Amino acid sequence: MTATENVAAAPPAATFTDAMSRLVSGLAVVTTRQSGGRPCGLLVSSICSYSVDPPSVLVVVDHASRCREPLTHCAEFGVHVLGSAQERTARTFASRGADKFADIAWEWDGAVPRLCAAPIYLRCNVAAMFDHGDHTILIGEVTRTEVREAEPLVFYRRLFDWRLRGNGVRQL
Repeated sequence: MTATENVAAAPPAATFTDAMSRLVSGLAVVTTRQSGGRPCGLLVSSICSYSVDPPSVLVVVDHASRCREPLTHCAEFGVHVLGSAQERTARTFASRGADKFADIAWEWDGAVPRLCAAPIYLRCNVAAMFDHGDHTILIGEVTRTEVREAEPLVFYRRLFDWRLRGNGVRQL
């Protein structure tokens, strides 16, 4: 049996998950304020530019995420695209830790928790939201953008430690 036959014999969800793990994506932390006033955040790899006019992003959040409920009740949220120096931040926000903000430099930007070290910060107003399957899709209209030069942190084949370099991709 060949490797191709092994993949074809896998259940459809497993085959799809494996296929999508081979799609290179950036990593971002999405943040908002919980109803009790505490910050909330999660790591996402399902994020993309949605529109230029008005400037908008599309973010996808798993229904099982503890941050989903606050995000579905917020008026605004932050998107922090991570750079190669934020691998620890990515792991923190991917975890189920109780206080993900404890060891992270952050500040309030109005009602939005803003991570200080992220090379790209987008403050967004919720423009649209809908459920599909086991995820919620948020469309955020960008009201503030901050960009600093940094090498991106890339998610590929379920690993956080890929980095893009000027001459290609290299795994550490």
